[in-house]
Amino acid sequence: MSKKTVDDYLQEGIHGAKEIKPEERKEFLGSLRERVVVALGQKTVFESKIPPAFEDLLKKNTEAVLYLNGHIDYTYLSKYVKLAESCKVHFKIVMNKDYNSPHGAVLAYGYAINKEDISLPDLKNTEKKNEKEPSKGGFSFFKKLFKKD
Repeated sequence: MSKKTVDDYLQEGIHGAKEIKPEERKEFLGSLRERVVVALGQKTVFESKIPPAFEDLLKKNTEAVLYLNGHIDYTYLSKYVKLAESCKVHFKIVMNKDYNSPHGAVLAYGYAINKEDISLPDLKNTEKKNEKEPSKGGFSFFKKLFKKD
């Protein structure tokens, strides 16, 4: 490991400490993708209930930290804060004045876990069902229309 030069200290003083993957840290509310257990979109955080799969993950990963998007009104975040407190999970409300992350909540460790899929399985199944329903409805309409009596 090399020693810092005077120029390194000056640059750090002017621009702040060098940060690894700053864009990724902005997106994942201060964490890195490789550390994330699950990331919820803002739309999910706005919903009235916390997804049960997220609650299960929080209970199983009590050593992780829950990062909450500070751009979201506290009335929506409060249920996540209460859940984190009841599960004894540390949480942080992260506000980046230059960037509003698409994520509303991120559960992440302080080290890499390299989890491939960081979305909730329940949400994916729900989205797929919602996509299929309109096409079924349209098809059944035509079946009824041309049905032989």
